[in-house]
Amino acid sequence: MERFGFVGLPNSGKTSLHNALAGGDAVAARHAFSTKSANVGVARVPDERLLQLARMSGSRRTVRASVQFTDIGGLVSGSNRGEGLGNAFLGHIRDTDAIVYVLRAFADPDTAGDDDPLNSLRVLETELALADLDSATRQLDKLARAAKGDPSLRAGCDLLALAIGVLEDGVPLYRAGFDGDTRSGLRPFFLITNKPVLAVVNIGEDQIEAAEDLAEPVRAELGEAEVVALCVQLEAEAAQLDEAERPEMLSALGLGSGALDRFLTVAYHLLGLRTFLTTAPKESRAWTFRAGASAVECAGAVHSDIQRGFIRADTIRWDRLLEAGSWVAARDQGLVQSEGKDYRVADGDVLEFKFNV
Repeated sequence: MERFGFVGLPNSGKTSLHNALAGGDAVAARHAFSTKSANVGVARVPDERLLQLARMSGSRRTVRASVQFTDIGGLVSGSNRGEGLGNAFLGHIRDTDAIVYVLRAFADPDTAGDDDPLNSLRVLETELALADLDSATRQLDKLARAAKGDPSLRAGCDLLALAIGVLEDGVPLYRAGFDGDTRSGLRPFFLITNKPVLAVVNIGEDQIEAAEDLAEPVRAELGEAEVVALCVQLEAEAAQLDEAERPEMLSALGLGSGALDRFLTVAYHLLGLRTFLTTAPKESRAWTFRAGASAVECAGAVHSDIQRGFIRADTIRWDRLLEAGSWVAARDQGLVQSEGKDYRVADGDVLEFKFNV
């Protein structure tokens, strides 16, 4: 399960965003460090394709894909030196797969904190870059000593030295312009700013119509990173409603499909995630895989025995299967393709694995 870590200054709206996405009720107080430990929530990914397939198959059970969100205590200037929650904060964020900056853009006289998202972004980036600088320097010192007896370690030393040159200027690694091979080479060193990043600009109820204008400066500052503007408080309130009532409230408030749909769309894009589907009378299920994964790799997502005994994968696009009305009808019409283990699965493929163990 992919893990997203929410990073923000105190009172930025991280906990409310966590509640909006995971449907939780973690305490969101108007004072710094109300979140003192990591709150972990799991959200089911909405997928209308899955629901339609489940109806077609008369499935007794429908299982959506899931992702994990971690609400981490507020970061402040000096966190890299242990200020605020300091080391506890940094430890939690290192355990995640991607960083989600939560940047407050609304003013509230009753809630302390900066309402300039660009100022918040600069503080967050500086603190994470300095934390990485400390980590990279210590790792390089250790690796350089080991490399004296093992020349194969010198490539890692060169990569760390390259990273340090960027981090010394307070620049996060995702801004360094490194190519994919360099970013991959740095991955074993678990540097925070080598992770994918996206930003949520938290706006007020009276700013919804100006959402894109408020997000644009952050988008321009972060370059290629994904930026989404959300009224987090309203989304969190909507998450507490019965699922059947939620769409009507979201529509009435001008929030469209809600935070979960929009956030997960960009989050999936960020991490290169895709979905394949299985459907039968017993169960219809959505499965997450990495873009470019083969059929045999996707079989392993279902069960290791299926991967080990893989014979073939019968595949059809979800919309073509719906048009046919059933697997039997789709086969009769010649719409189902039999693919080998090297077939590259596409988002929205419906798969049925044949295996023997």
